[in-house]
Amino acid sequence: MSPRAGTAGLHTLAFVESPVQLLNVLEWAHAHAVGTEEAPGAGLTLVVLSPNDPMTRGQLRRMAELARDEGHKVRWEEARGGTSAPFRTIGGLAPLLRAASRIVLGDPFSRYVQLLLTITRAPEVVVVDDGTATMEFVSQLARGERLVRWHRKGGRPGPRDLIFAPVSAKARKRLTPTAGRRVEVFSSMPIDETPDGVTVTANSFAWTRSRFGPPRITKGADLVGTSLVETGVVDGDRYLEAVRSLARTHGATRYFAHRREGAEKLHALAAETGLEIVRPDLPLELIARRGPIGRTILSFPSTVVHTLPLALAGTDVRVAVCDIDPSWLTQNASPRAQGFLSGVTGTARDVHRLSSVAPI
Repeated sequence: MSPRAGTAGLHTLAFVESPVQLLNVLEWAHAHAVGTEEAPGAGLTLVVLSPNDPMTRGQLRRMAELARDEGHKVRWEEARGGTSAPFRTIGGLAPLLRAASRIVLGDPFSRYVQLLLTITRAPEVVVVDDGTATMEFVSQLARGERLVRWHRKGGRPGPRDLIFAPVSAKARKRLTPTAGRRVEVFSSMPIDETPDGVTVTANSFAWTRSRFGPPRITKGADLVGTSLVETGVVDGDRYLEAVRSLARTHGATRYFAHRREGAEKLHALAAETGLEIVRPDLPLELIARRGPIGRTILSFPSTVVHTLPLALAGTDVRVAVCDIDPSWLTQNASPRAQGFLSGVTGTARDVHRLSSVAPI
C-alpha cells in the first residue's frame, strides 16, 4: 500500500509547542505524503501553541516559515499570553478539533495538549517525537501508568496533579487504541515496549535530508549543549567542568546552545572554556545538515544522539556521546534520572560512546 493510500479526504490538525515537534510533524507529513495536493478539505493545519520563551518563539517562527513553504497551513496561537489566553485558544480551536479526522501531537505530557485531546473524537491520533520523552511516554502507555515526565521527582502527586488527574486520565484514553481509534507513534527513538494496537513508524529524517545539505564538514569538533541543568537534573558547576574537559580533550571550538539555556550560564561557559557560543535559529538537525559542521559532534545524553546520525546519514560526521557521571546529579534529580540517561546513551545507534569525563 502506498503512503498516500487511505488518506484522501482526511483533514489533519497538528499541535506543536517546540521547534523539534514542528520539525517532526513535517517529517511525518513527508513520510505519509500528507499535503495540500490531496482531496479538497484534506491536508495539514499546524497549530503552534506558542510558549513565552523568546528563543523558542524565534525558532518556531522560522520552522513555521518552512511549513508554509511546504504548502501547509499554520495557525499561530498566543496560547500563554495572559490569564484568559487558554480559554480563548481552546474556545477558538474547539470547532477544528471536533471536525478533524486526525490529530497529530508532539507532547503527550503537555497539560495543554491533554486538555485539547478531551475535546476531539478524531479516529486517528499520531504522536511524533518530542525528544527522548517519547521513549518514556510509550513505556508508560504500555504499562498503563499515568503520564509523568521522566525528570520529575518521584513521590506522591502534587495538588495541581490531583486537580488535573481526571483530564490526564481522559487524555490517556484518547491515546489508547480502540476498535474505532487508530494510534500511531512516529519516532526516531528506540522503542522496546510497544503498547497493544499502537502502530510504530520509523522517522528517518528523509525530509531534512531532501531539503538541506549535504553540509560542508570542518576539521574540528562541535559540542552540543543540554538543558539538564535547567531541568534540575545536573549540577551547574559539574556541568561546566565536564564541558571544559570535553572541549580541551577533543579540541572543540563551538558550543551549540540548547534553546532553554540561560544567558548567564552561557556567558560562564564562554569565559571558562573559550568556546564560541552559537544560538541556533533552527533545530540542530537542520543546522547540522545545512552546515558547516565539525567532523566530530560531542553530546551528552539527549535526543540528538539518536537524530543526528539519521539527519547526517551519508556524511563523514561522527557523533560521540559522553555519559553523565552519577556524581553530577543534583539532590533534586528524579530517582529515575540516571537509569533513563544511561538508556538514552546505550540505545543510540551509530554513535561513539565516551566514558564520562572526570571533574577537573
